[in-house]
Amino acid sequence: MSVKEFVKIISPSGEDALRMRIRTEKGKVMDIVVQYEAKFGEDWHPIVRYDCSHGFFHRDIMFPGGKEEKYPLNIPDLKTALVYAEQDIKDRWNWYRDRYQRRLKK
Repeated sequence: MSVKEFVKIISPSGEDALRMRIRTEKGKVMDIVVQYEAKFGEDWHPIVRYDCSHGFFHRDIMFPGGKEEKYPLNIPDLKTALVYAEQDIKDRWNWYRDRYQRRLKK
């Protein structure tokens, strides 16, 4: 079993990051966590997370205060799910950030 963990900065400001954890066994992806985090002031906030806890692959949308909404995703294998999750965050991080920031102000 091999576990890789790393963080990629995805914005020019350095205030947006993609955190990933990938567990493989004999070259096969067995578990993933792909999380988008944004810095507001001095604090980092998790905004969106893809994982397969609870026994199924899903996206969690986080809200200020700790509430989460869970959305199951029907993707056939975790290797494909990993690519999907990373690309979604890279394509939409700014939109996710803006939505979370508006909720912080409420």
